[in-house]
Amino acid sequence: MSDQPAHAPYDALLLLSFGGPEGPDDVVPFLENVTRGRGIPRERLKEVGQHYFLFGGVSPINGQNRALLGALRKEFAEHGLDLPVYWGNRNWSPYLTDTLREIAADGRRRVLTLATSAYASYSGCRQYRENLADALAALEAEGITPPRVDKLRHYFNHPGFVRPMADAVLAALAELPEDVREGAHLAFTTHSIPTSAADASGPADGHGDGGAYVAQHLDVARTIAEAVREETGTEHPWRLVYQSRSGAPHIPWLEPDVCDHLEAAHGEGVPAVVMVPIGFVSDHMEVKYDLDTEAAAKAAELGLPVARAATVGADPRFAAAVRELVLERAASERGERPERCALGTLGPSHDLCPVGCCPARAPRPAAAGADSPYA
Repeated sequence: MSDQPAHAPYDALLLLSFGGPEGPDDVVPFLENVTRGRGIPRERLKEVGQHYFLFGGVSPINGQNRALLGALRKEFAEHGLDLPVYWGNRNWSPYLTDTLREIAADGRRRVLTLATSAYASYSGCRQYRENLADALAALEAEGITPPRVDKLRHYFNHPGFVRPMADAVLAALAELPEDVREGAHLAFTTHSIPTSAADASGPADGHGDGGAYVAQHLDVARTIAEAVREETGTEHPWRLVYQSRSGAPHIPWLEPDVCDHLEAAHGEGVPAVVMVPIGFVSDHMEVKYDLDTEAAAKAAELGLPVARAATVGADPRFAAAVRELVLERAASERGERPERCALGTLGPSHDLCPVGCCPARAPRPAAAGADSPYA
């Protein structure tokens, strides 16, 4: 029997997230980081920042990441997995480059990355990989030998992600008035992206190119709706809808918007709606504002009863899923053939993003993929 640890060849896990402001003075600098290179005036960023100011200038995402860090460390310790967990953000402290510098200083050489985005798309995967490449290049420029960095596969259909969401739908249904509960529709929500980006995301089924973003969400929504039907005996009609559009009006983005969907559902006589944010790992600003504030206000205006399902956050089952994904990838790297858990019809995603996967308009180096310059 090998005396290698179960996580070998990896010696660290990196939690990589978007980041968010933690006070009013952070809001505009944070938005400047997010929009760098787009030429957006500071006054416009102050207008956008009003969403954050409604919550004291604090995004929930960093607090959610701290909770997830705690859950992961607890899960690892309870299962004898001696793997340190680091945390770095793309757009706010702790910054990714600083965290990778710390990882290198600690002598870690092989790092697995857990991105807080479960689906395939440019903004949900490749952009994270580009940021990793930027940070690794910055270390090299400082004369630091960077660690080799890999990324966990997309986990949108892992049982540890799907089952907490299904339970969250059941809990949200229970919040609705009893007389409308059985007839409630489910609105599965995710971040809208340009249709061109959705079409280019992929591969969708592991074989062809494109369409993965929508296909993956539809598969998860269908799986959750079926789990709810099995539990309740009621088949709730459902639809995949979108939120948080931020692009220019003349560029086509995925539709319908959640607020438009609520209006249409009300017009069709739907008695109630449960909003299910399957596109998000935690209750960050796009959930707290776009759903709990904006969409909830639209529903109140319509007189339409709504409830909102929780995201997975730091659910222990999600932490266990991450541990399983770490061990799965480690075994694969050792040349073994581990079991790869997945619900729905699409099967487990690829370990290594292929060349050209989820392309950007302007090609840039991306780490943790088949085209990585840091293999």
